Amino acid sequence: MDGQQYLDQISNANAPKKAKPANKRGILHNKFFIVGMIGVGLLLLIVILGAILGGGKDGEKSLSSKLYLHLDGTAAAIQEYQNYVRSSDLRSSSASLYGVLTDTSSGLEKYLTEKYDIKKVKDTDKKLQEKATAAKDELTGELFEAKINGILDRTFAHKMAYEISIIKAEESELYNKTNSEVLKEVLNKSHESLTNLYDKFNDFSETKN
Repeated sequence: MDGQQYLDQISNANAPKKAKPANKRGILHNKFFIVGMIGVGLLLLIVILGAILGGGKDGEKSLSSKLYLHLDGTAAAIQEYQNYVRSSDLRSSSASLYGVLTDTSSGLEKYLTEKYDIKKVKDTDKKLQEKATAAKDELTGELFEAKINGILDRTFAHKMAYEISIIKAEESELYNKTNSEVLKEVLNKSHESLTNLYDKFNDFSETKN
């Protein structure tokens, strides 16, 4: 054995041996992780199926109740301040609007009572009721301020035009949600009447009266 071979042999003997790769199991192979992911997947599936199967009725019921409460609150505000309006044309339009709102409200109440066996629509959802009460109080508060400041007519016309636009949007949302022809007929009739009344409030001018 020559000198170089001897040196190579010593070098190889003293070199650190390469560690064998550890037999690590990734997180995806962990049985607890896999079981957990399966559980999460099943839970999500149940939630999605529940939303698909139960969302239709709950959505229609909630939207109908919300609309009913809005109609009821707006009608109450009209009834409270209509007689203080000076313009005879505006009072006439207000009376027509009140009739449309109460007719639609009655139709909704009948539908909800028959389909969902609700005795009092106002008591179906406390959160909806609280929001509707707050909206009604805000509306009557603004009308009160307008009355004492001598600008009730213009404020009343502006607020009713706004309420009509919101109610029409709520009716359209409910119409697209429901499959009931009875309910659609109630909404269609209301929507057409509100469309005809909107311009009378929106275009109101005290200088023309």
